[in-house]
Amino acid sequence: MTAVHRTYAAVDLGASSGRVMVGRVGPDSLDLAEAHRFPNRPVRLPEGLRWDVLGLYAGVLEGLRAAGQVDSVGIDSWAVDYGLLDADGALLGNPVHYRDSRTEGVAEKVWATVSAAELYAATGLQYAPFNTLYQLAAARSSAQFARAERLLLVPDLLTYWLTGEAGTELTNASTTQLIDPRTRDWAYGPAERLGIDLGLFAPLRRPGDPAGLLLPRVLEETGLTGPVPVTTVASHDTASAVAAVPAAGERFAYICTGTWSLAGLELDAPVLTEESRAANFTNELGLDGTVRYLRNIMGLWLLQECLREWGDPGLDGLLAAAAEVTPLRSVVDAGDAAFLAPGRMPRRIADACRDSGQPVPTSPAEITRCILDSLALAHRRAVAEAQALADHPVDVVHIVGGGARNDLLCRLTADACGLPVVAGPAEAAALGNVLVQARAHGQVGDRAHMRRLLARTQPLRRYEPRGDTAAWRAAEERLAAH
Repeated sequence: MTAVHRTYAAVDLGASSGRVMVGRVGPDSLDLAEAHRFPNRPVRLPEGLRWDVLGLYAGVLEGLRAAGQVDSVGIDSWAVDYGLLDADGALLGNPVHYRDSRTEGVAEKVWATVSAAELYAATGLQYAPFNTLYQLAAARSSAQFARAERLLLVPDLLTYWLTGEAGTELTNASTTQLIDPRTRDWAYGPAERLGIDLGLFAPLRRPGDPAGLLLPRVLEETGLTGPVPVTTVASHDTASAVAAVPAAGERFAYICTGTWSLAGLELDAPVLTEESRAANFTNELGLDGTVRYLRNIMGLWLLQECLREWGDPGLDGLLAAAAEVTPLRSVVDAGDAAFLAPGRMPRRIADACRDSGQPVPTSPAEITRCILDSLALAHRRAVAEAQALADHPVDVVHIVGGGARNDLLCRLTADACGLPVVAGPAEAAALGNVLVQARAHGQVGDRAHMRRLLARTQPLRRYEPRGDTAAWRAAEERLAAH
């Protein structure tokens, strides 16, 4: 490790916005600042919902220009979605959005060849209708797919445009349902039985691997002076966020909050039991060969969609009003696929409460409290079940990501789990991205060193649980009864 300060650009792409963050790392310092933020607005075309990946790439270039001279660049994004390239390396249409309806009913067709139990035993991945495996099964008969010579997951596609070099980063690849979490390589057996050509994927890369240099045309557009290396980071944003959990020791759970809540544990080996599959826990790969054993929960998407329909009222005032609403008056299953699609979210939440015989929330404050109580309840279930299924007890829950700023959600989660909650850092994905780059450049050591640096340098808040968990247990039982 060298006692110098270096600067890194972390490209962090979320489901609703992208940004380029600049991290400056020294022997005992870690600073992060936003250079440029840009919207990520999916486009609904006649053929379905698509990502505006060209707009995202333009935003990345603008962000790198705003960042100024950096020692390295790394890219993380959401998972499962991909772009297809033809024999000349040209993009074949905008990537399909994971919320597109093309995968409806596809899983059942896949399971007719390889059962859900076999898939889980081989890949450890939870069922989600948008897993890359089901997207590929839905796409294989299309003219576009027939022309494809290369498939690149979203962060790998952007890296390819920056460097001209293609690779498939492992933590993101582990969300495709085509990776064996024990071997950390492709699950060749299921792929062969399902007729999926793994040759479409570029060679696997690990976090910390070099990913090439910015191309001359990229240097010209961004005003940077070369050579500027691109470093492979944990390119699934959740993997980067978990790398930035400021935990001391191993007895912790994490909840990465944002559009989704990803709640679980960091393990040394996957949990591939039938009980784990039935509980819909996933085994995704993390930094240094770790396993992110977690459950996907719909997350703040529920509130984001309501805010959009309400015309984006002031969030602080809304949360203050929600804090005064009777707790646990009504709750919904925050993991229900009924809430996956965009649109009419307040009405769908009200309908779910009505259908389950609970009081129907009507005001924005009541609906907001219903959402946050429901999320805290889902966090409670996930943390408790993960501990039992993995035989891995925890003493504290770390909330990282955007939800770490939501004081009410953090308090409710501590109360529901009956465990202390440490909230922060809010910019966990970008910080994890920066720290992997810094480690690749010899500035930081192992994960424990990274986490100590985070704990010393980032603002954190601690919430102690209030009262017992009896009311939460009763709400859980009420929800299960319906």
